[in-house]
Amino acid sequence: MLIQAPPLASQPGIRHAFFTREGGVSEGLYASLNGGVGSSDDPAKVQENRRRMAEALSVASDSLISVYQVHSPDAVIVEGPWRDERPKADALVTSMPGLALGITTADCGPVLFADEKARVIGAAHAGWRGAVMGVLESTITAMERLGSRRQNIVAVLGPTISQKAYEVGPDFIERFTREVPGYARFLKEAERPGHAMFDLPGFIGARLEAAGVGAFTDLGLCTYSDEERFFSYRRTTHRQEPDYGRLISAIALTP
Repeated sequence: MLIQAPPLASQPGIRHAFFTREGGVSEGLYASLNGGVGSSDDPAKVQENRRRMAEALSVASDSLISVYQVHSPDAVIVEGPWRDERPKADALVTSMPGLALGITTADCGPVLFADEKARVIGAAHAGWRGAVMGVLESTITAMERLGSRRQNIVAVLGPTISQKAYEVGPDFIERFTREVPGYARFLKEAERPGHAMFDLPGFIGARLEAAGVGAFTDLGLCTYSDEERFFSYRRTTHRQEPDYGRLISAIALTP
């Protein structure tokens, strides 16, 4: 049902989980632990799945907080459950105990952050667009506003599409090399002329290391190739399926 990262699990006062697709009540394409409120799954089943995730993190059901993700560089500071609609952003940070910060992915990079000394945590949805625009750096900056120091931050990348499964075309290659010069090493020539295989996990790690975090760990889990445990947007697209489930990655401070 969930995967834990030793660098986070070893920190007292912090709970976290990279939830897999196993252990829920959803059926069909969404089987079974679909956490995506934006999917076309039965909302009651998604709610029950998220309740189970909150329980695993020892927080109340309404304290598993997520945002309306839009592939942006924006990070929000969370002080409690949303009273109105979820804000549009792609990262969350908090210093409030009892809140679980959750982000949804299905190939993009889920990154969980923790500064045990300052008791500040964060979670970011890092697709290639968000990573290029600076969502990881925005998360770190927001954590610093709450008293964190970047050299004390531990960051962990959970299940993400791997380079061997991520072919990109000429438009991507042109935009990527133009917008982030110096990172072309994360593009490897593909079998198809004019295409490349993109190393999203490697790019995320390089951005975090350049930002000065204290430690970075990539769990090395590929969403595309491990259908039993993970949802994958690209796998669904290749199969021409109508929709896909969403994985939840979350982190919380204990009271």
